[in-house]
Amino acid sequence: MELINAITFAPFPQRGILGNAKAKASLEALASRTGASHIILTPAGWQESAHSESIRFSGKGTPTDEELRRIISYAQDLGLHVILKPTVNCKDGTWRAFINFFDKDVPCEPKWQNWFASHETFQLHYAAIAEQTGCVMFILGCEMVMAERREAEWRDLAAKAKQIFKGPISYNTDKYQEDSVRWWDCVDVISSSGYYPSGTWETELDRIETVVRAYQKPFFFAETGCMSVNGAARVPNNWKLTNGPANVEEQAAWYCEMFEHTKHRSWVRGYGLWSWSGALPYTEDCSDKNKGYDVYAKPAEKVISKYFDRSRFV
Repeated sequence: MELINAITFAPFPQRGILGNAKAKASLEALASRTGASHIILTPAGWQESAHSESIRFSGKGTPTDEELRRIISYAQDLGLHVILKPTVNCKDGTWRAFINFFDKDVPCEPKWQNWFASHETFQLHYAAIAEQTGCVMFILGCEMVMAERREAEWRDLAAKAKQIFKGPISYNTDKYQEDSVRWWDCVDVISSSGYYPSGTWETELDRIETVVRAYQKPFFFAETGCMSVNGAARVPNNWKLTNGPANVEEQAAWYCEMFEHTKHRSWVRGYGLWSWSGALPYTEDCSDKNKGYDVYAKPAEKVISKYFDRSRFV
């Protein structure tokens, strides 16, 4: 598998975000400043809570198909490859990892079979768009930790997605879960969210490597990143960590550590960095005050540009 130097662009865009001039300008900045070869787009499907059976993707919280098609085409015109990763979110703020139902159907209670039917409709809709627009990979789910045990349903979904999308298909499990998924054989690429704390990379990479070797599949971190706030390097997955002062140097140091450890593992075939906003969220002179995952005009941006130079991985 070719190396994937990707950044997630405009995470979970609301309707109208991808279709305006600010999104194009932001995408142009990503392409010119970071050295990225790919972007990952994450149209969201929304359910009311972690126990709702229905996923909706036709409202204001999701871009129109036309918006999505146009930004894919524009990214390709800029020389970027596109990976499509439709992602389920809960409107009440519950993390998608907690979506869960009884394993045995119970009358009057929500059921896995109904949820997977809705999820299949959502995923296959975007698999068709990915195929029609020339996306280079399709990721059929993200961080669905509680749902991952439903092996038969995931195998069925992967088989149906492969009938529609002819390129490689992946699934993005969460951090620490790489060795828990039992159906990696039915996708083409193993991927995970690599939000690992500073000082733990070698241990976690050793663990992940056993999975990659066992399944003999390509691997990449479909998500990885760190906020620019004090303490983020210890808990890079904690997006609520906003009480401390901004610390753009800590973010940059975390990225250096991540790249330095992973570049020696030939089986790590890339990254989907989190993230780059659909509109530049601050001016360059205010970048040191931003606490989020954005890397625009921060020291981390220069680190990424350096390591995204493929010659440095030889």
